[in-house]
Amino acid sequence: MKIEFSPEHQSFRDEVRAFLDEALTDDLVAAQRSCPGIFLDYEHNIRWHRILHRKGWVAPGWPKAYGGTGWDLIQRYIWTTETTLASAPSLAPMGLGMCGPMLIGHGTQAQKDYYLPRILSGEDYWCQGYSEPGAGSDLASLKLAARKDGEDYVLNGTKIWTTHAHYANRMFCLVRTETSNKPQHGITFLLLDMDTPGITVEPIRFASGTHEVNQVFFDDVRVPQSNRVGEENQGWTVAKYLLEFERGGGGTAAHRSALERVRRLAAQVPTGTGTLMEDPDFKVKVDETAVQLEANQFTEFRIMSALSQGQNPGPESSIMKNLGADIGQRITELALEAVGYHGALQHEGMTGDNQPVPGPDASGMAFARYFNLRASSIAGGTNEVQKNIVAKLVLGL
Repeated sequence: MKIEFSPEHQSFRDEVRAFLDEALTDDLVAAQRSCPGIFLDYEHNIRWHRILHRKGWVAPGWPKAYGGTGWDLIQRYIWTTETTLASAPSLAPMGLGMCGPMLIGHGTQAQKDYYLPRILSGEDYWCQGYSEPGAGSDLASLKLAARKDGEDYVLNGTKIWTTHAHYANRMFCLVRTETSNKPQHGITFLLLDMDTPGITVEPIRFASGTHEVNQVFFDDVRVPQSNRVGEENQGWTVAKYLLEFERGGGGTAAHRSALERVRRLAAQVPTGTGTLMEDPDFKVKVDETAVQLEANQFTEFRIMSALSQGQNPGPESSIMKNLGADIGQRITELALEAVGYHGALQHEGMTGDNQPVPGPDASGMAFARYFNLRASSIAGGTNEVQKNIVAKLVLGL
């Protein structure tokens, strides 16, 4: 299959490139290139967010009526590809990519009117309260209790692996409001303010040394019932809708760019007979990864086609999530193999570090990225769960 852009889309790509040349500063690019995983630090993330908001380009996937760009699927694909190639900062997905689309699909008019503009402007920065100790892959077993008291729910329990909760001022959260029926039935979807009394955020450090995730504790936290999305005990339906958007985002352009960096890195590593990129065994590994990446690309195109016809991402998004996690991890393995023992120095080379990184280019980040992306086959739904979804809803098994 040969994909070509229309003249109009080629013109749009030129417009995007011109904007990126003008708007991207050296420090924003450096921050993205030194990011060890998926989530960029808050400072650079929110700066880029506000630049895009002023341009009107912060929410490419939202309908124009709610403040989105109104771009078609090809324009959004071009935007994702070009920003990746330019090393533009990645934006936090919890508000723009998950909570916003969820509210557009399931929120009340009052909730849309209040929250959507604040997500667009960056005034509200969201985190996701889903996983708990003992309720990760089996999310329906969550136990964070929400008891009715007057006009409020009173929350007691904990959430874990809560990305950027130490920066967020808002959380969308799944709570347990019913225990007598099957687990999925008794879950309710809430929006809450992170400054509410009784909420405590404790950091969890990755093996790479980075701090992205946290454990959040709730002790008699009062949340107004007006902050409920959907009906009480029907939050599972809302959560499944939201997860389609979490799992359906492409990411193929980012993986393609990362694999190209591995090729360039390996071409700098000498061996006894040339460079590592010329080594037949290593080249086979790179080529196999490229084939997997191409397969994922066409799955992304199928999802784009469904979206262009007004459909949701659907269970096929689980294919993207599963393969994307595998490919991302495979690329970090290749990078670590290329830098060899230099990677063990754990020299992260973060923005502002004035020490030279020993070894070939990018060796300082290879170790941190390898460890950071170990979590990608768990976060957002484990690979095993995604395979079960595909087997049931795609293959009909």
